[in-house]
Amino acid sequence: MSNTEDPYLWLEKVTDDAALDWVRTRNAATTEFMKSDEFDAIQARVREILDTDARIPYARRRGDYLYNFWRDATHVRGLWRRTTMEEYRKDSPEWDVLLDLDAVADAEGENWVWSGAQVLRPDQKIALVTLSRGGADATVVREFDLETRTFRNADDGGFYVAEAKTDIGYIDSDAVYIGTDFGDGSLTDSGYPRIAKRWQRGTELSEATTVFEGKPSDISISAWHDRTPGFERDFVQRATDFYNAELYVLESDELVLVDVPTDATASVHKDWLLVRTMTDWTVGGTTYPAGALLATNFDAFVRGERDLTVLFAPDEHRSLHQWAWTENHLLVVTLVDVATEVRVYTPGDDGWSDRPMTGLPELTSIEIVGTDSEENGDEFFLSSSGYLTPATLLYGTVGGEIEALKQAPSFFDTTGLAVAQHFATSDDGTKIPYFVVRRDNAEPGPTLLYGYGGFEISMTPSYSGATGLAWLERGGTYVVANIRGGGEYGPEWHTQVLRAGRHKVHEDFAAVARDLVERGITTHRQLGAQGGSNGGLLMGIMLTKYPELFGAIVCQVPLLDMKRYHLLLAGASWVAEYGNPDDPDEWAFISEYSPYQNVVGPADKEYPPILIATSTRDDRVHPGHARKMAARLEELGQDVRYFENIEGGHGGAADNAQMAFKTTLAFQFLWTTLNA
Repeated sequence: MSNTEDPYLWLEKVTDDAALDWVRTRNAATTEFMKSDEFDAIQARVREILDTDARIPYARRRGDYLYNFWRDATHVRGLWRRTTMEEYRKDSPEWDVLLDLDAVADAEGENWVWSGAQVLRPDQKIALVTLSRGGADATVVREFDLETRTFRNADDGGFYVAEAKTDIGYIDSDAVYIGTDFGDGSLTDSGYPRIAKRWQRGTELSEATTVFEGKPSDISISAWHDRTPGFERDFVQRATDFYNAELYVLESDELVLVDVPTDATASVHKDWLLVRTMTDWTVGGTTYPAGALLATNFDAFVRGERDLTVLFAPDEHRSLHQWAWTENHLLVVTLVDVATEVRVYTPGDDGWSDRPMTGLPELTSIEIVGTDSEENGDEFFLSSSGYLTPATLLYGTVGGEIEALKQAPSFFDTTGLAVAQHFATSDDGTKIPYFVVRRDNAEPGPTLLYGYGGFEISMTPSYSGATGLAWLERGGTYVVANIRGGGEYGPEWHTQVLRAGRHKVHEDFAAVARDLVERGITTHRQLGAQGGSNGGLLMGIMLTKYPELFGAIVCQVPLLDMKRYHLLLAGASWVAEYGNPDDPDEWAFISEYSPYQNVVGPADKEYPPILIATSTRDDRVHPGHARKMAARLEELGQDVRYFENIEGGHGGAADNAQMAFKTTLAFQFLWTTLNA
């Protein structure tokens, strides 16, 4: 199907009346089809989980305060609030409410969705608050006065940026670095800032001084100020594609390249430059492997010295997952066959030392929630959870005891449930790990297989109350596949499936589906699959290439038309992942799997029932992908249900009510279909 042959291009007009009428008609049909007392009961329970005060109020430590954004049944859009550490330790802390987003939205007649805030330290008197309309990636930036609890008007010298995909951060109390839509030609082809500027308070945005200007083909340009006392520096980053970027330090108004590989991740803390390699790097006569974490003195490196210390090197089973600085130590989380380990690295006069972090819960996944290296020494916050283990917020100081600061309740009955890890063999012989959560000695039954497989995002075990009550508690089996494309085994687990290697992602997921049946865990008729975004693309491929393996599929906020994905919204930024469909050689392999171009009717291949869900306000993955795919499936007589939230952004929901409906819709569609 060529672009000129596409009869559904009109559905790419996001807010066109005809397109929205098409959406509303299908929304109504899907809602009516799924309507039942059971649906309402599950939706109500999911909403209770999302709204309950028993959830952990995760907070970001900033000096004396811990900041938190909170939604519940009363505060649908949410409260931005803060408290002290002394209060936070209590079961019911007293929170100082800074901003009531429901009140602001009502007063201004806007459906504001919280997108975050940056508080200027050390005084913590002003902040840059970002709000989006309906959950879109594009935001409005407004300066907020934490003393008066009001927004500063632009007329009074407050920083204000109109709706755009903006990158902004304080330099000091009177200046910011900003990248935004400055007018014609100021954005990249991907729709992100192409120009970084310094903007002084009290001046017009048009008067801001350009710091760096990239090319239209770049992904984005950003600039920021590192305000670490004694180590104040200014940086500029030019992302040339999704996986390559140039880092510069600004010295005396001159940009100096930090000459690390463009595909590496580089970060600076005080004296130290950390480099995480994506591919092998040969420097100074030594080759450092892909997936390594290296450390060196930043100033010496910029001068040309190349004295690098290997802090971590991967092996067949071990990969780097996460790292963060306290004031004097580096916390490093690694994955060992997708299980987490935490070590503490310490620089000293005689080099680096490291030791395991002890006192952590066993058989759970650990994530670093936050550190505050600027004002709170060597303290840290960690989160521990597993498929059957609710989250625990851990608090400690390096070298001290670790305490369980907050504990989330259990939201579903885990009696008789167990977690196991298995390995499937993909078409090229690669062993693919996956986790199975089910009842001991259960008979083959309804099974949900979840996958993502892209952008080096690892699927580690975590607790989901909604999955537990809507699926596991009812007798379903839940499976997560750690397919290639993720980062579970380091960057090569991802890089080998870029562009022409993409088919390995699909083969891995299909291999897990077959393995589940061969082990007697389920049957193909009782096996459902679910994925969103890049995982939504995976679901479209499962539908069109491997329909015989599944009894039902849920495809959420998906990419599906891979002939046009790079022309829609942020799609151009993902060419490094998928390839360029305008290049005939690359379209040759993309066309083999692009779901929209490979749809056929039941006479040629019967597909399992599919639910396609997206959001009108998703300005990252264009809703036209989902709309056109559903329309094409309808035209050819395949079994398809469609639902599009009129707001909600890429996450598909703008508040807890919408999230509860979206979650229930997916689980109930799978449950009723797989049990039919």
